[in-house]
Amino acid sequence: MSSFAPRALGPFQVSPIGLGLMNLSHAYGPPSPPEAAQALIHRALDLGCTLFDTAALYGFGVNEKLVGPVLKPHRQHVTLCSKGGMAGVQFDDGMKRVINGRPEAIRRNCEDSLRNLGTDVIDLYYLHRLDMQVPIEESVGEMSRLVEEGKVRTLGLSEVSSATLRRAHAVHPITALQTEYSLWTRNPEIAVLQASRELGVALVAFSPVARGFLGGLTDVSGFDAKDIRRSMPRFAPGNYAANLALLPPVQAVAQELGATVAQVALAWLLQRAEHIIPIPGTTSIAHLEDNLAASRLVLSADQAARLDAAINQRTVQGARYNTATQAEIDTEGF
Repeated sequence: MSSFAPRALGPFQVSPIGLGLMNLSHAYGPPSPPEAAQALIHRALDLGCTLFDTAALYGFGVNEKLVGPVLKPHRQHVTLCSKGGMAGVQFDDGMKRVINGRPEAIRRNCEDSLRNLGTDVIDLYYLHRLDMQVPIEESVGEMSRLVEEGKVRTLGLSEVSSATLRRAHAVHPITALQTEYSLWTRNPEIAVLQASRELGVALVAFSPVARGFLGGLTDVSGFDAKDIRRSMPRFAPGNYAANLALLPPVQAVAQELGATVAQVALAWLLQRAEHIIPIPGTTSIAHLEDNLAASRLVLSADQAARLDAAINQRTVQGARYNTATQAEIDTEGF
């Protein structure tokens, strides 16, 4: 595998590693100051990143409003992705996350996203979560009408099973399936990795450095009150201590290559299959530079096998999500 090779995302050729933008506004504690967030996106552009991933949910529209103006001068040279079907809804006691895959909700989300992003068209528009009360054919049917109207160029799905992917693809070609994939989250290997390859669908891997576990996070005691990792079983202190004990073989590979653990984890994903595109997120320019440089790294077969054996679904302690969140997820599980 040659380094720096662009990857196919439907009709687009994109950088082999993209940028997930959620961290800047959502989920991992207080949002980044706007100036710092904008500087990070500019640095990604400088480094040749051409794939940027946001969503209506992230900061309840704040992330899209942040990202849009920065990318606007570069729209002809980047692939801009957003997601609908899971967004913030105002209730009497505040804004809350709601999964809604009904056609009218998807259309409303898309139009809000276009306005927030300040663009006429979204290159890749995902259904953020499957609404268990709405047939996937209805959701994707409405998304296909958005393509016909020129509001979006291509369609994607996030966190769905291989069966759902196949049903959706029969309604309208699906360009990408976005799901969590890393050394410590192997669920795509059950079925969607193969199904996406068969259908010519890119697999966009979010949280490829395991929500910080493979990026140097050693202390989980100081998470912000709103950090979503507080409710994830793998980050419970006892489980996390056991998981940290898995790192030495990965650190050894990194040392052999003069690289970081995050870089070898990203390189492992890139070499797993040519249709995988990782989208690590970060609030740190240093980590951004580190992540994007992983596309230059090539692992030997022995090094890849050692990573594979060290951290996988059999060695990691703790479930991926808590019970309530898992019930909302359509992906296959071990």
